Amino acid sequence: MTVVCLASYFKGNEFLRQLRRRGCRVVLVIKEKLRDEDWARDSIDETLTVPNAAGADVFVEVVSEFARHNRVDRIVALEEYDVMHAAMIREHLRIPGMGTTTARLFRDKLAMRVKAFEAGIRVPDFVHVLNYDEIRGYMQAVPGPWVLKPRSDVSAVGIQKLHDPELVWRAIDALDARPVVTERSTHYLLEKFVPGDVFHVDSLVEGGEVIFAGVNRYWRPPMEVAHSGGVFLTNTVRRGSDEERALLEMNRALLTTLGFKRGATHAEFIRSADGEFYFLEVAGRVGGAFIADSLEAATGVNVWREWANLEIARGEEPYALPPQRGDYAGVVLALARQEWPDTGAYTDPEIVLRPAKRHHVALIVGSPDYDRVQHLLGEYARRFEQDFLAVLPPMERPQ
Repeated sequence: MTVVCLASYFKGNEFLRQLRRRGCRVVLVIKEKLRDEDWARDSIDETLTVPNAAGADVFVEVVSEFARHNRVDRIVALEEYDVMHAAMIREHLRIPGMGTTTARLFRDKLAMRVKAFEAGIRVPDFVHVLNYDEIRGYMQAVPGPWVLKPRSDVSAVGIQKLHDPELVWRAIDALDARPVVTERSTHYLLEKFVPGDVFHVDSLVEGGEVIFAGVNRYWRPPMEVAHSGGVFLTNTVRRGSDEERALLEMNRALLTTLGFKRGATHAEFIRSADGEFYFLEVAGRVGGAFIADSLEAATGVNVWREWANLEIARGEEPYALPPQRGDYAGVVLALARQEWPDTGAYTDPEIVLRPAKRHHVALIVGSPDYDRVQHLLGEYARRFEQDFLAVLPPMERPQ
C-alpha cells in the first residue's frame, strides 16, 4: 500500500513510523522550507517538495505526476492547511476518502458554524463579513466586543478583538486594501466574544462513530496566549464529571452533523458565564502543542499511531483500539529565550516527556491523581516564567 502524506508544517513523524511498521510505502510531500527538519527519514521511501508559496493546484500536479508511474492508495493531510489540498487530490485521482465538500466543514470556520447552528448545536452569535446591511444589523442586535476571524487560518492567527462598530468598519476597510484576494474581508466572519473556560475534545473516528475521545481544559484561552504571550497549559478534566459527559456528547453530535467518517479530530468548545457550552471550531487532524503526547500519557493511546492504523484499514479489515487507561495528564509549554532550553532542574517522577523544539520549552506530566497533575502544572508554569519565557508579537498571517 502506498500512502502519500502532505505536510506544510513539521509534524506527524509517529504517523509515518506506524505506516512503515505496517509495511506501507510512505511518500511525503513537503514545502521546500521543511527539507532540513528532523523527519523520520528511515520511515520515508520518497520525499516530494513543492515551493513554499504553492497552492492546491501545485500539490495536485505534483502528486499526479508521481501517480503516473506509481499506484497511490491513500492521501493523508498531516497538517490543517493541507486538509483541502488532500481532498482535492483525492477527487482528482478518484481515491477514497474525505472529499472537498466535507473537508471545507473542517477548514472554513463560517461553514462549520452554519452547519452546527442549523443542527441545533450552540455557537456564539456570528455573521459573515459580506453584506453591509447584515453586518450593521448584527452589531445593533449583538452587543460587543466581537472577534473578527479569518475563515481558514488556524489557532488564533489573524484574529482581532474589537469593541465598537467604528473599529469593525476600519478593520474591514484595512482587510479589503490587502493585495491578496483571499485575505480580504469576505474571507472573514464576525463573532460575539464569549469569555469563559475553553475546552478541547480530541477524537478518533471510524465509520462515522467516535471510538476514542479525550476531554481537556486550557488554563487560558489559546487566543489570549497567542495575543498576550505567556505559558500555555492544558490538562485532562476529571473523569466522569458533568463537563466531561456534556462535552463528549456535544463532540459526538458535532462530528455526526459534519459528516466526519474516519480519522483524527480536534474540536474546541467554550463554557460561558451562563454555564452553557458553545462550539468554537473543529479541525480534521491531531491537536498541536503536544496534545497528542498528553493524551497518550493519560490513556496509553497514541492518536497519531492509531490514525495511521485507521487509514490503512479504511473499514476493509478489522480494527481494534488498544486498551486504555483512565489517568490524568497535562502539557506546560512556552516560547523560550534559550535556543535549546535545559529542563534538567525539573525532576518530578510524574514527568513523562521532555519534548525538544528550538526556542520552545515543554513538559508532559502524567499521574493517576488529578490534583497532582494540577499542582505540577501550576508550579511549572510559575517556574517557566522565571527560567525560560519569551514573548513575541502575535502573527497576523501564518508563517
